[in-house]
Amino acid sequence: MSTTFQLDTATSRANPTPAPMKRLTVPKVMQRKKDGVTEEPLVMLTAYTARMAQLLDAHCDILLVGDSLGQVIYGLPSTLPVTLDMMVAHGAAVVRGSYHSLVVIDMPFGSYEASPQQAFASASRIMAETGAAAVKLEGGEAMAETVRFLSQRGIPVMGHVGLTPQAVNALGGYMARGRSEAEEARIVADGKAVADAGAFAVVVEGVVEDIAITLTRELAVPTIGIGGSAQCDGQVLVAEDMLGMFERTPRFVKRYNDLATIISDTAGEYAAEVRSRSFPGEEQVYKAK
Repeated sequence: MSTTFQLDTATSRANPTPAPMKRLTVPKVMQRKKDGVTEEPLVMLTAYTARMAQLLDAHCDILLVGDSLGQVIYGLPSTLPVTLDMMVAHGAAVVRGSYHSLVVIDMPFGSYEASPQQAFASASRIMAETGAAAVKLEGGEAMAETVRFLSQRGIPVMGHVGLTPQAVNALGGYMARGRSEAEEARIVADGKAVADAGAFAVVVEGVVEDIAITLTRELAVPTIGIGGSAQCDGQVLVAEDMLGMFERTPRFVKRYNDLATIISDTAGEYAAEVRSRSFPGEEQVYKAK
């Protein structure tokens, strides 16, 4: 039986708690797509902390510790400055906070592109120090050799094609990809290359819908859409985008709530009570016996 860690609100300590079910595995995720069809789409969200993992875990098949934590957690301008140390620390926290979902961790920029050997050193550290089940890396045909190298050595790899944020400087921005026939053909070829090399699933981000549909139809492994198509084998979003934590909402995001306003209003209520000395009240202070 797996274990999760429940936060003890009295001590702020995380205590191991028996989990009610076994964690999903890479083979189980792959088996959701049978004869080219996924009857129940895979649900994937990002998580960067143990507490968020606890809240999302029961609803997700996959939790992605994305390098998007650079912007979401650290306020960085892009994913490029994210380090391996950051990914390992947050990845371990998400594993501790979950018991059901397959946990996948992004390999940060500069940690895998130089060679398959460099990628293995980085990926093996991620796997050993976090307890995660898989890593994700960006790139298509250029990364196929690396995907094969890792897969053959026991490291499951999720691919990522289309709009690849780590290549934002080469792409010239975060606009949708595949609007020309040449670029469409290249993205489809990229998806096939990483799947053929052994990727167990492929994220398809920010592409013209026809490309996502083509890849979903032609790949034997699941496709995970983000700005792709509802016909993909699954979907992923940055949880904070979906929850309404930021003012800007990308086209491919549906805001399911407005937590930014809720948090701001709640903090304002607290501040008003502190300034009026109505907090703490009788219920929040200790009296002598």
